[in-house]
Amino acid sequence: MERQRVLFLCTGNSCRSQMAEGLLRELASDRFESLSAGAKPAGYVHPMAVEAMNEFGVDISTQTSKHINEFLPPEGMPPDLIISVCSSAEKECPLFPGDVERWHWPFDDPAYATGSDEEKMQEFRRVRDEIRLRLTDELISPRSVT
Repeated sequence: MERQRVLFLCTGNSCRSQMAEGLLRELASDRFESLSAGAKPAGYVHPMAVEAMNEFGVDISTQTSKHINEFLPPEGMPPDLIISVCSSAEKECPLFPGDVERWHWPFDDPAYATGSDEEKMQEFRRVRDEIRLRLTDELISPRSVT
């Protein structure tokens, strides 16, 4: 069975899309090829996103911030499914040739969290947990329609 290519799209590709990419890879790499990109990539993966994922035993420290254009022909191979994890990326996502399905799952951007480092980490954990729940409920183990 060929794995479905899933691209998580965010504006900066430094937090939410990176965490989603790592989580899907960890939870269902046998069924999905997990990718991420940004409309305006930050050029790094946020250290608190790396730390939050390490708490789950998922290492995203070697993932890179990429531009959505890397997945457009002629250089790139389009995904089967694009999941935008922020509203601005949903609006800025280019049209892909072929049959590319699009979903929109907006999550708060933990990079904008304020307060102490611990309060900021709590926000990264909250968003990570929301992404994990959405992945398991709607992509990995979708409910059957009866």
